[in-house]
Amino acid sequence: MRTTRIVEMLEVTEAAALAAGRWMGKGDKHSADAAAVGAMRHSMNDLDISGEIVIGEGERDEAPMLYIGEKVGAGGEEIDIAVDPLEGTNLTAYGQPNSIAVLAFAPKGTLLHAPDTYMMKVAAGPVAAHAIHVDATPTENVHAVAKAMGRSPEDIVVCILDRDRHIDLIAEVRQAGARIRLISDGDVFGAVATAIEGTGIHLLLGIGAAPEGVLAAAAMRCIGGQFMGRFAFRDDDDRKRAEAMANCDIDGVLDMDCLVATDQAAFIATGVTDGELLRGVKYFGKGSRTHSVAMDASTGTVRFIETVYKTGDEPFWVRRE
Repeated sequence: MRTTRIVEMLEVTEAAALAAGRWMGKGDKHSADAAAVGAMRHSMNDLDISGEIVIGEGERDEAPMLYIGEKVGAGGEEIDIAVDPLEGTNLTAYGQPNSIAVLAFAPKGTLLHAPDTYMMKVAAGPVAAHAIHVDATPTENVHAVAKAMGRSPEDIVVCILDRDRHIDLIAEVRQAGARIRLISDGDVFGAVATAIEGTGIHLLLGIGAAPEGVLAAAAMRCIGGQFMGRFAFRDDDDRKRAEAMANCDIDGVLDMDCLVATDQAAFIATGVTDGELLRGVKYFGKGSRTHSVAMDASTGTVRFIETVYKTGDEPFWVRRE
């Protein structure tokens, strides 16, 4: 049953990627996102689950589909679901790398209900999982990862969102000797990439959206990496939402046990545009091809999966007229 559920959820991210990929390079991030959301929602509602979206496209008044608290599925196993139907809407709209359709799921009550606020984040792969801490300085984290990996700081690449709020962080990381991979969007990719050999990324630092932190933590739970966070509230309203939603100390360290309180989590992502982690959707005369990763914390497996759809075999909501 576990393998069957992962395959079913894989088809959910594939549907979202197939729908969003039609908007690649067209400069319309809203239509790309709406296509991914609609396909993901349709696909999940066909499954025999009683799912609750605990990480979604915003809160109910802000998102008509896949909002936080929405119930999905046709009835069955009770699960928490975290989704980002299109992580990297701008990346898709402008044909840039590393946009993905992504979700995580786990038994009911085990994924943190994170409000739509900011979070300070740090992530590293299995080799350096024990070495990093969200309260350490950027210099300390760079040197700790270098030591754990048996490298010099100059051999470490740090992934950071390209935002004005990170000017001081970027300067300190450079001063520490590390190199930097700046990304315009998509820090779930940045976190997961630290744990996948060959991406060339060893550490994620910075402030990003809290909901994406739960998705990243689910992946790291599966793959043996480390993710830690702290809420960085923008205002009192953010704090009040966190008090109402979160089941952890909202002023404390958000560790793996808080963010994903189970060894039964799974993380699944499908590429929309080409990237270091996944290849993007490809369309051809007689069908389409997707490339995905499926991680299962219960078995510690990480599977890379390529799926070919013949024309007419795609889910009906992603087919062209």
